[in-house]
Amino acid sequence: MGLASRMPIERLSADTTGARVAEILARDGAVIVERLVPRAMMDRARAELEPYVQATAFGNDPFAGRRTRRTGGLLLRSPTCRELVMHPLALEATRASLADASSFHLHLTQVIAIGPGEPGQTIHRDQWAFDFFPFPPGYEVQCNTIWAMNDFTAENGATRVIPGSNHYEDRREFTHADCEAAAMPAGSVIFYNGSVYHGGGPNESNETRFGINITYARSWLRQEENQYLAVPHDVARTFPEDLLRVMGYARGAYALGYVDDLRDPLEVLLGRKVSDDGLGDLAKANEKARAPLS
Repeated sequence: MGLASRMPIERLSADTTGARVAEILARDGAVIVERLVPRAMMDRARAELEPYVQATAFGNDPFAGRRTRRTGGLLLRSPTCRELVMHPLALEATRASLADASSFHLHLTQVIAIGPGEPGQTIHRDQWAFDFFPFPPGYEVQCNTIWAMNDFTAENGATRVIPGSNHYEDRREFTHADCEAAAMPAGSVIFYNGSVYHGGGPNESNETRFGINITYARSWLRQEENQYLAVPHDVARTFPEDLLRVMGYARGAYALGYVDDLRDPLEVLLGRKVSDDGLGDLAKANEKARAPLS
């Protein structure tokens, strides 16, 4: 069933706040922040990841995209992507969007390269990845981002979104005619939650559309990308502690993820005591999770 009318995707400038992003996400399910990072930063990420993208096979079904490459492991492969994962606005917006969660962690990292001739992806909700569990209306479990590595246009496969569909009932079906294209210049980012209906757009141009998908989720949910195997331990030990905690080397929802005798997973990884400094509210939210069980 189509929609009688469509809402535009609201756009914010780079000086916005995480609270403002979260406010619009709660209302519309999606919002674009234009030119949040310089185009040169996206070019640097593209150069770091190009060999891996070219070595990635195209998708083997229509949903993944038979002319689309999906390249993960970005924390291992791209120092620039580590910066994007820890971008202050991304963390602030996630923290505000999932304000009732005791903590959150990184859910996935992925370059999505939509090649010429790729038809539009099936319109879906990302939270369906959790076995189509019917989360209560208004209960958000994810805060997602797609960063534009090159300019996103309606012709080259810009992500399509139905603003306001985060309030719709589950399992609905839509077409791309119901959607708005998230056209935006390189260095911009679209934030969207797990309940908004969206999909990769059809690429009717002669160029490939490159986007970086970075998603955060409540820390009691299993990560889509296994961060502990995607980044070898000897490499992970070189990362800053705050990045490691966002990756999932922290107990979440009070007791989840501890090692043997209630040891902190980050202390086990690093082989030493660690501090809680450097991540502000997220570290404070996790503090009660490190108290021993009684």
